[in-house]
Formats: sequence, structure tokens, C-alpha cells
Amino acid sequence: MEIQLYNTLTRNKETFKPLKQGEVSIYNCGPTVYDTPHIGNYRTFIMNDLIRRVFEYNDYKVDQVMNITDVDDKTIRRSREEKIPLKELTLKYEKLFIEESEKLNLKRPDHLIRATEYIPAMIELVGTLLANGIAYKASDGVYVNIEKVKDYGTLAKLDLSHDSHERIANDEYDKENARDFAVWKFKTPDDGDVSWDTPFGAGRPGWHIECSAMAMNVLGPTIDIHTGGIDLIFPHHTNEIAQSESATGQPFVHYWLHGAFMTVSDEKMAKSKKNFLKLGDLLDETISPLAYRYWLLTAHYRSPVNFTFEAVRAAQTALIRLLQLVGTYPEGGKIDSSYKNRFQEFINDDLDVPQAIALAWELVKDSNVSEPDKRATLIDFDKVFGLKLDSAPRIEEEKIPEEIVALAEAREEARQTKDWKKADALRHEIESRGFTIKDETTGFKLRSS
Repeated sequence: MEIQLYNTLTRNKETFKPLKQGEVSIYNCGPTVYDTPHIGNYRTFIMNDLIRRVFEYNDYKVDQVMNITDVDDKTIRRSREEKIPLKELTLKYEKLFIEESEKLNLKRPDHLIRATEYIPAMIELVGTLLANGIAYKASDGVYVNIEKVKDYGTLAKLDLSHDSHERIANDEYDKENARDFAVWKFKTPDDGDVSWDTPFGAGRPGWHIECSAMAMNVLGPTIDIHTGGIDLIFPHHTNEIAQSESATGQPFVHYWLHGAFMTVSDEKMAKSKKNFLKLGDLLDETISPLAYRYWLLTAHYRSPVNFTFEAVRAAQTALIRLLQLVGTYPEGGKIDSSYKNRFQEFINDDLDVPQAIALAWELVKDSNVSEPDKRATLIDFDKVFGLKLDSAPRIEEEKIPEEIVALAEAREEARQTKDWKKADALRHEIESRGFTIKDETTGFKLRSS
């Protein structure tokens, strides 16, 4: 079954065609480890996890890389503010990220790699750009000359007709206005001892060059899929394409996937706005990380979502109910092929997980599917959902005394012959002995009161 993906590069939904049959290479822009990630960041990481799971569900061999940005403007600034070495700071927040990822049931990427471990690859890449005449040395670092980059800004749909030729050393800049960008920054007093020697001058890498060097070093010059939040389309991903393709002369990425923002009170969640929530804030409100994950599954990854505690609590209630149901269903069933096919159609249609969640509830209500088969099918769905449905606590069926069962069977026989007076009398007798009876399409169910 084909997989359709919305490609930011073309602004179209396309049929996925891998570089290697049955395999997919994926690069995820990971966390910058200078602070605790907020839950908006985790929306992107859950999107990454879903992409991996969907391809695995389709029997692809996945090669997933996620970077840890442990050297950039933010990390250096924070280490200076906290008066601790850069490595101590970044390892602290890297550990926290991994712990919280496990709480959200994110599969660990095949390669979780730190920027500082790939400095030689970055130095080599900068050297290639200089040798190709794409980059040049300035007083404060090495910059890419965007006027020499073929089709610069295509990903972001930039209009370059009015841009002036300027340089910008900052890793991030908000205006969609092209600038020559730094790939290597020469050492300054503010950097402390964060510096590496190179043939073109001592210093440190710019943020954009880090991802290009790491992605190509592990996955090769061309990769299948690159992901991130929509805020990375420009300048980060735009600049990744520029420097990577200028160095290799080959396409850098075939499919670009970007997740939408999460808002709070209809404002983008961001540390700069101080309107962000952390996973710990949800736990303080007795909201489980998996309930947060479930809530995100009910919205398409390209659709903006507005966070409210009320909405996530409602999602938690739904998840608890789903877990309870799976816990009551007997084991030993088979995956329902009709539901599986429909599920796969949904997830393969640009990760339409909200439709897949709705399908799960349709299955729950379907009286034509046995409870063991419902359990097996839902656990199969959970290979993509990642909600740990297979760990739902088993709820054993209550042992009902034989005489109560006999009364219920007699009542059922009375109902079948439309002897409503006798059926009502038997119901009252059952209830007087401390049990309730519920009529269902397939018969009845008894419980103690």
C-alpha cells in the first residue's frame, strides 16, 4: 500500500518513493539542550515518532537520525549565565530530554547524535564550501554567499528580488529576508573555551552547518525525509539545503515534513514569550504524558492546536476508557483484516492519525467483532498510536454464582417469548440478590451491584 506525504518543498501531497526499496532514511531536527523542552517542542518529536511508526507498520526498514544541538548561541549563553561548563549544562538537559521522551513512549532514534561529536565533519564541509567559492571569510567568521547558491530560498518560497546583500551572524532570525549566513564563527571572548582549530581560523560551527554535516555523515548526501516544526523552514532548513547541495551537487532531501505550531490562548507557545508549559506542569495537574500524546493524536500534525487543560483532561478520560476496555477484552483473538486495511489507508494518507483514532472507537462499538478480535486489532493499531494498550491491566471477569446465571438465562428465555411480566419479575429477583443485568445485542451481562 502506497504512502502519501505532504512535501513542503512542492506544497503537494506526493506518493513516497524511497531511495532504496523497502528502506527509509529520516533526519529529525532534535532538541537544543540548554533548557527543559516545552510541550510544544514535544509535539514535533511525537510527529517524528509517528512517522517512524507508520513506516515500520508498512514493513520499511527505518534508519532514523536525531541530532542533539549541544553547541550554539543559546547553549553557550546559558552556560555563561549559569557559570558552568558547556558540557555539564548540555548533558543535564540531554538526560532530561531522554527521560521525558521515554514517558511519552517515543522510540529512541537509531542514531541520537551530539553536534560536538561531529566537529571534524563540519570543518570538512566548511572547507568544501570555501573551495567551491560558495563561502567566504569575513572578519568574524565564514559565511555562505547566497547569491552563489542555486535556487536559494525555494523551500521557504522566498522572493529575493528586493533583498540587499548583508551578513547575519545570529543562528536564528525571524524576518523572511535572505542574508549571507555564518557556517563558522571565529572565537570571541564570550565563547570562553568553546573553540576548535581549523585551517580557516579557530572558532565554532554555526547552527545550520551542524545539521547538514551530521545528516550527510550518517545517512549520505541525499536522504529520504527531513522533519521539523514549521518555524524551521526558514532560515534553518533553507540554509541546510543551500550549504548541503552547494557542497555535493546533489539533492539534499526528497521529502520535507513540517509540523504545525501549538498555541496557548491562540499565541504560539515559545520560551521567548514565556507562555510555555513543560511536561512536569502536566504531571502537576495529574495529566499523564500518554494522555497528552493521545490528545495530539486527535489532531493532524499539519493542523495548529490550541492547548487547554480542559481538552487534555478530556483526552485523558478517553484514554482511560480505552485502556479499561482493552483490559476487559479476552486474549487469543485475531486482527480484523477489514479494520486493519482501513487503518492502514488512514495512516498512509499523510499520517491521518485522527481518522485512525476515530476508527479505533468505531471498532470498540462494533458488535459484529468479537472482544478477543477487538483486543488483537487495537493492539495492532497501537504499533502506531504508541499508547501502551498492550500493558492495560487485565480486568478478570467477575465470577457470578450459578443460581444467578440460571435466573438470568430464564429471564432471557422469557424475553425471547415476549413474556415481559415474567422477565420483569426475574430482573427484580436478580437485583434483590445484589446483582444487575444489562441487556446487549448478543445476550446479557451480569455484574454485582
